[in-house]
Amino acid sequence: MRFFGSGASRQSTYSIEALRGRARERLPRAVFDFFDGGAEDERALTANRNAFGRHQLVPYVLRDVSEVSLAANILGTPSSLPLAVGPTGAAGFGWHKGDIAIARAAAGAGIPYGLSTSATASIEEIAEAIPQGRRWFQAYILKNRHFTEKLIARAQAAGFEALMITVDLPVGGKRERDYRNDFSIPFKFTCRNFLDFALHPRWSLPMFFRGVPRMPNLIGIDAATTDTKALASSVGRNYDPSFDWDDLRRVRDLWDGKLIVKGVMRVSDAERAAGLGCDAIVISNHGGRQLDAGLAPLAALPTIARAVGGEVEIMVDGGIRRGADIVVALALGAKAVLIGRPTLYGMCAGGEVGAMLALDILQDEFRRTMQLCGLTSVSQINSDIFKTD
Repeated sequence: MRFFGSGASRQSTYSIEALRGRARERLPRAVFDFFDGGAEDERALTANRNAFGRHQLVPYVLRDVSEVSLAANILGTPSSLPLAVGPTGAAGFGWHKGDIAIARAAAGAGIPYGLSTSATASIEEIAEAIPQGRRWFQAYILKNRHFTEKLIARAQAAGFEALMITVDLPVGGKRERDYRNDFSIPFKFTCRNFLDFALHPRWSLPMFFRGVPRMPNLIGIDAATTDTKALASSVGRNYDPSFDWDDLRRVRDLWDGKLIVKGVMRVSDAERAAGLGCDAIVISNHGGRQLDAGLAPLAALPTIARAVGGEVEIMVDGGIRRGADIVVALALGAKAVLIGRPTLYGMCAGGEVGAMLALDILQDEFRRTMQLCGLTSVSQINSDIFKTD
């Protein structure tokens, strides 16, 4: 059992949900809800998590599981786990230099880290922070296409291994928790949130003295959006809803490296991405933050994996909170999973140490689940684990 924190609030931090609770304690409600919330009624957010509960594992017994290998290959390169940290924006609002904290935790765990366009650390800062780490750059397609191309060129120059194009955000989702909390960046003090900020000095005092983090990858996009307020006050404000398959083909030609398309939910779209020469797809509904009536990614996984699993690497995200969830996703056809909120919760609770703890928890649970199922390597995880023979 590991302990995290100190003083009267000290408690055993043994799960991702416990880390979520620690993050909730430390952050003002508006900031916590920004990371934790989904779109509209949060049906998709709930569906993502519930999808895993529909699958029960049937263990093999009397097998030697004293030695278990968690290693996998992701995009043709060894990884200590079939897991990558997906891109999450604005991490610096949860902890000073939060993006760097998560990146270092991922590099320390031997898994890839995805940097968001809307991160509070630049492409170059992440390259400097984890020079030996596996780095993916997630590019939103901005209305200023020339600016997007410059970001891609910067990632190429900084030695990023892969480019991830997010395709499920032509416009921003309606994230109603932010409306209820009067959430904006920079923070506007209103009657609704002033007391909340005052009651969380561990967060508010460092933010006051250091100032509101910037989103350096987006600075200079145009004259109207050179400060954090203009960049972050409206999700999707600068994104280009006209981006289409021809544009994706041009990105494929532009990027000299592995190309990942994130946000695919239909077999026909997965087949088209494979036909364009994409190296991997991430089945994703943006963590339930976009289309609230959308299907859970895990539900879409088996049919997509059967259709294109032999042509491109299949990854999935959304709702992963336990090591057993990783086993379920691999058994349904994924090559690897991406996580977002688990390392965000850890980072918000305790910076790099908290992000490392989140990864430790998932690794421990993943190993334990494999042992309890009688599995000794990732290659043994397949749909048979659901069958009673």
